[in-house]
Amino acid sequence: MSTDGAHATHGDRAQAERATTTIRIAAAGDIHCRESNRDEIASAFRSLPESVDLVLLAGDLTTCGEPSEAAVLAAACEPLSVPVVAVLGNHDWHARRADEVCAILRAAGIDVLERSSTVRDINGYEVGIVGCKGFVGGYGASHLPDFGEPLLRRIYAETSNDVEALWEGLRAIANCPLRIVLLHYAPTDATLPGERRDIWVFLGTDRLAAPIVEHQPDLVLHGHAHAGRLEGEIGEVPVYNVSVPVIERDFWLLELAVPAMPATPIR
Repeated sequence: MSTDGAHATHGDRAQAERATTTIRIAAAGDIHCRESNRDEIASAFRSLPESVDLVLLAGDLTTCGEPSEAAVLAAACEPLSVPVVAVLGNHDWHARRADEVCAILRAAGIDVLERSSTVRDINGYEVGIVGCKGFVGGYGASHLPDFGEPLLRRIYAETSNDVEALWEGLRAIANCPLRIVLLHYAPTDATLPGERRDIWVFLGTDRLAAPIVEHQPDLVLHGHAHAGRLEGEIGEVPVYNVSVPVIERDFWLLELAVPAMPATPIR
């Protein structure tokens, strides 16, 4: 066997092994921590399978956004040896103490993303995660418009900021072998059936889908739609509504295969 042939065979084998490597994710949203469910929350995190490589939390981490509620989650996550990445939800802003909530969670090692991204080394592979709460706005012909009263236009602008953050974040992680978008609000109506249609405009907006369509991440996770459905898609990108009332368990477990090359070039 020639030297070149030996190198080619080794490269083919290495590429095949790389392509079949999996990253195991435990995901949940709307866990609504509070003192009265402290034991339940602690038990859920203690019971995570040892094979899990990454925990992703899709907002509504607390019940009313109180720091004492954030402390319940912090205590449950502190013993974990795997990364925990989270975004806030609408409940986490209710008490207007989101900064305190984030400080408590970050002190416990939880990476709270808000219109930002992070890259984690998981089993020797870079996993890029873009996270933001997202916001309202509706779907299809039912969009809130950028017109009229200043308060309505502020809502539109707030969602625009989230859309821009997704663009920026996905550009930042473009070279990662695995790329994930973590939201609270739904970026597609595909996971909303089961919710009353007249409230869909408050459950998210497909304006958040444009950066996802362009960059084609490997996975999108969201919560918020408690009566929605688990699975949807944006183009060919799988979307999961991991709200605990939807998954009907503590965590939804997913496995992502690590591709040999990044799927999207830097733009």
